[in-house]
Amino acid sequence: MRFLKGHGTENDFVVLPDVDGALELTPSLVQRLCDRRAGLGADGVLRVVRSAHVPEADPDTEWFMDYRNADGSIAEMCGNGVRVYARYLVHAGLAEPGHLRLATRGGTKEVDVAATGDVSVDMGPAVVGEPTDVDGSAATCVDMGNPHAVLHVPSVERLGELKTSRLDLNVEYVEDVSPTAIRMRVHERGVGETRSCGTGACAAVVATALRTGTARGTTYDVEVPGGHLAVTWREDGHVVLAGPAVLVAQGDVWQGELWTD
Repeated sequence: MRFLKGHGTENDFVVLPDVDGALELTPSLVQRLCDRRAGLGADGVLRVVRSAHVPEADPDTEWFMDYRNADGSIAEMCGNGVRVYARYLVHAGLAEPGHLRLATRGGTKEVDVAATGDVSVDMGPAVVGEPTDVDGSAATCVDMGNPHAVLHVPSVERLGELKTSRLDLNVEYVEDVSPTAIRMRVHERGVGETRSCGTGACAAVVATALRTGTARGTTYDVEVPGGHLAVTWREDGHVVLAGPAVLVAQGDVWQGELWTD
């Protein structure tokens, strides 16, 4: 089985080209691929498949992003993953640089990808919900196609190891750096703490803008352990995420232990 390895601000993925939808991607196979000692190691798997082979995909799009968390569970969206997915399509000659429409379980995403450099994606509208309790603190709920709970903290560094009882949510811990910059750590549903989370960065900016009264259209610099992302909550309610998407390796997975249940 052919694979590539890529990352967006060190949120890393195994990319599996499966354009004709022939691969049976079981939870156990995903877990083994993502195992950092016995497999390739990743925060998740991106299966590259044509929308025609996925019943729930938007029929007006050519490509569907089938994203799985490291524990094998199915996820609706991944902001860093959709940028890496778009970068792969251009790298492989499956799409031309420019504007792409990609189907995901979180809706169709509009992506701008040049031949090199950062990738920008319209993540769609942010949906703000009622506050929720996260380990005794009130968190702002923001849905970006997947669920997030955002907590404002004095310092993300002083949090130590991230643990949460809210395993049904992605939880972001956000520290103010300046009026247009924040620092963030994230505990991802189905993964644990990761070096970055694109949808989490979007949710964090929305929650911060609501808390501070920052005007729509302001672009925030979001510092995560793996680098920096640019996030803009537009006047129309959509959130635009921009940042790097890097492919670092490709090769073959040998059939053997990874396929053994």
